[in-house]
Amino acid sequence: MNKSFIILGLTLISISVFGQVKENDTTATSLSEVVVTGQFEPQSLKKAVYNVRVITKEDIKKLAANNLGDVLNQYLNISIKTSGSDGRSTVSMFGLDAQYFKILVDNIPLVSDTGLGNNIDLTQVNLDDIEQIEIIEGSMGVTHGANAVSGILNIITKKRSENKWEITTTLQEETVSDEFALFNKGRHIQSLKLSNSISKEIFATIGVNRNDFAGFFDNRKGKDYFENDGLRGYSWLPKEQLTANAFIGYSKPNYKVFYKFDYFGENVDFYNPIVVPQDNYPFPNTNFSQDRRYISNRFYHHLNSYGTVFSTIKYNVSFSHQKQLRDIEKFNYGLENKKETLNKRETFQSKEVLYSTGTFSNFFTNKIFNLQLGYELVNEKGFYDATAGTFKDDQQQANDIRKRFENYDLFSSAEFNLTEQFSIRPGFRYSFQSKFDNQLASSLGFRYNFNKGIQLRASVGRSYRTPNFDELYTYFVDSNHNLQGNANLTPETSWSYETSLKKATYFASGLQLSNTLSVAYLKVKDRINLVLEQVQPTQNYKYLNIDDYQMWNLSTSNQVAYKNWNASLGMALVGISQKIDLAALEVTSDDNYLYSFQLNSSVSYKLPKWNTLFSVYYKFNGKDRQYISSSDADGNAGFVLSEVDSYGWMDASVRQSFFKDQFEVTIGSRNILDVTNLQASQSGSTGIHSSGSSILLGYGRSYFLKLTYNLNFN
Repeated sequence: MNKSFIILGLTLISISVFGQVKENDTTATSLSEVVVTGQFEPQSLKKAVYNVRVITKEDIKKLAANNLGDVLNQYLNISIKTSGSDGRSTVSMFGLDAQYFKILVDNIPLVSDTGLGNNIDLTQVNLDDIEQIEIIEGSMGVTHGANAVSGILNIITKKRSENKWEITTTLQEETVSDEFALFNKGRHIQSLKLSNSISKEIFATIGVNRNDFAGFFDNRKGKDYFENDGLRGYSWLPKEQLTANAFIGYSKPNYKVFYKFDYFGENVDFYNPIVVPQDNYPFPNTNFSQDRRYISNRFYHHLNSYGTVFSTIKYNVSFSHQKQLRDIEKFNYGLENKKETLNKRETFQSKEVLYSTGTFSNFFTNKIFNLQLGYELVNEKGFYDATAGTFKDDQQQANDIRKRFENYDLFSSAEFNLTEQFSIRPGFRYSFQSKFDNQLASSLGFRYNFNKGIQLRASVGRSYRTPNFDELYTYFVDSNHNLQGNANLTPETSWSYETSLKKATYFASGLQLSNTLSVAYLKVKDRINLVLEQVQPTQNYKYLNIDDYQMWNLSTSNQVAYKNWNASLGMALVGISQKIDLAALEVTSDDNYLYSFQLNSSVSYKLPKWNTLFSVYYKFNGKDRQYISSSDADGNAGFVLSEVDSYGWMDASVRQSFFKDQFEVTIGSRNILDVTNLQASQSGSTGIHSSGSSILLGYGRSYFLKLTYNLNFN
């Protein structure tokens, strides 16, 4: 597809809608009437300096999503990477992986295996208690510190109720492709949530959720198959998740305080395809396999207080403690007696984080100028056992890694409301790092509200990403690999530039339009990559600060609401330039821009007579291209162009309410187009061989039934 025609199409679609001038400001409900957390205090989207995308609780209900990946999969500039081998699902934005995108819950970054807020497994995020999700694209280093390079996602949880008692229970059954049974096939979800407004000041909730994914067999035969032909086990590993949470909040006119606790537990079962025969002479031989189970436990504590002191000064202070333990349990599974023996369990990874952040603003009784001062304190202790397989010393002996990282950040933002329409917001952060050189982040944004509902926003920001455990401390050598981390790595730095134009139009007929046209540029310097350092006598790879990364993005999003109809259409054209070095060979990849195209759309209609809601979501992901290192038949290293096929993804649901919304039935289908694997091809013009491979994307079309019962009373 000719990129000039794409650019023209994006522009014309937006301009055509921006040209609507017939307005009526008396419309009761606006597509833009959403409150976001903001940098200073909760504020409407119209007043926000940065362009914020909001996913509401209703949007999540329409998708009947069972994890965060199901939700984000339908949004522009976001790609979901899944793995059947370990069941993980992570997010990338603008071609940058999950290390550059930060996920928070109530402004607290979630702990993960390799980072804080980064590389989060989306399947581990519970959706039951979400009020809304806010997404901001671009460098957000000033407000959210390290690793908020391509953007942030902030999950806002529910903290109040309109009723004295609210009891919600949910049952969801879902096929996995065409596989389903009540116990050992498909997906089975149960949840229960109780909320109580104990008094005008006190509100409390407790909840529990179980998500049982029985695995995807595909052509495999399951755990009890005893033929030694490689077909034992699962194509997608079985996974059972349990989430429990509790919340208590206390509110007064001048301040609010809450405590939130979350527990997450996960078991992922791996069944070895290799079957081992056991001689039991004079009795018949028996068979067993050496299997293992990965067990994760995460504990989350969050204490928050916000309000006003000294009559005017607004504060928002949080303290958090998170601990994650990942164990591996190895055992022999007898295929005749179906029993586990010789079970041995040990912790192979843990992370414990003490975290605090706070902001103070509104020091002056002045509507023109507002100053915010803030801090962030991080004390992160990580442990990797040699069981992880990649941490060894110079003598290739198992080497446990125990490290503590600390950073103490101070940041400040100021907002100048020069007129009712025009605001400027500069920001600055200084981070004192225990492991790396101290880091700087800065930003400058402005907003101008024109007449007729037109909003102009622009921003520039500098951010940084700190190296993770693998990049710093990996040391693994065998007959085929020599991979080394680098404790001398330095943080990557980035600059981001964004501008957007948004138009909201309201007609006397009730028709509402919301249209946005955005342009963004992102540059990452000193990007960390695994680099070939030595060719002879062995090929040695090491993590180095060596690459550059640049990205251009042109996108448009358009929404329309009329009576019982809601629809949206968005398109994005992304161009990515990367320069990759093979240091030992003095070979550098082509840094031309490679373009990809995305389109997303949705339509929903509510049938008033029956209180029935129909929803359809579709996203098209164009061909993805990038240069990767490879070698020809003679072993000569170089670069080839890798292309991944385009594909479309569609979800649909029908929700029927009964008894004044007390009982809801939702049926639908996920991945209607039955996408499973994408074809990836590699080709080059300098003697590099051509080849093809398959990339796992999904397990195929699935169907679901969700039953929800809501009991509310005073």
